[in-house]
Amino acid sequence: MRMAWADVNGARLYYERRGSGPAVLFISGASGDAGHWTGIADAFADEYTVITYDRRGNSRSPRPADWTTTTMLEQADDAAELLAVLELTPAVAFGTSAAAGILAALCLRHPDVLRGAIFHEPPFPSGVSTIDQVRAGRRKLVDEGLAQGGPRLATELFLRSVMGDEAYASLDRELRDRLLGNADVLLGIEIDHYLTYDPSPAELRSIRIPRVVTAGATNRDPEAAGHWRYEAAEWLAHHLDTPLVELPGGHMAYLADPQPFAKALRPHVCELT
Repeated sequence: MRMAWADVNGARLYYERRGSGPAVLFISGASGDAGHWTGIADAFADEYTVITYDRRGNSRSPRPADWTTTTMLEQADDAAELLAVLELTPAVAFGTSAAAGILAALCLRHPDVLRGAIFHEPPFPSGVSTIDQVRAGRRKLVDEGLAQGGPRLATELFLRSVMGDEAYASLDRELRDRLLGNADVLLGIEIDHYLTYDPSPAELRSIRIPRVVTAGATNRDPEAAGHWRYEAAEWLAHHLDTPLVELPGGHMAYLADPQPFAKALRPHVCELT
């Protein structure tokens, strides 16, 4: 594995490069750390060039001077330029959660850098029938965390709600410390933009890049806490005119149990490369 930094789009991005073969880029959602993908990246490095990175201002990617806000467009430009600088275009990109929005913006703005796109459980508001309830629950959780322990506790509670306690408990201490250290960026810069990004059906229909939409099998159950994510994935699959593919586990099963997730994902990456 090679660890390095690349200067792209006015930011310095930490990235990790593994393996050789067709390029696959994994984009992290909330907390933005390449460490989300360690197990998956190791599994795919046997036949792919795998790129993971800390998004701008997160973890080992330093916060740019005077950077106080962001957009999905800026994040998409970062990803596109990273692939270009590394001379790995066109690549397959996998975006999960908020990063499914980054991937949608990447498809719309820079289709030439991609040969395929995999969207995992996007939080697009138009796809969620209970979006007001979801937003209110998230706001309450963050507010309680801020009141009881400040940004780090609020971020921990948010991550536990997204990952599940099992996945959160599986994090090694170094990764957990980095994620909690991203609290100010997550809560002060990113979260509002990521959870309101909502590409229109017309924009989605304009995407012509080969594509796959995935969701955690656990979230198919209407009683599951993450069912709204499955619902959003169904909505996206409909507007991208592609079947919905189930992957093992819940929203972030790639952290808690990466091997089954990688095994189920591999045929779809292979199909796009």
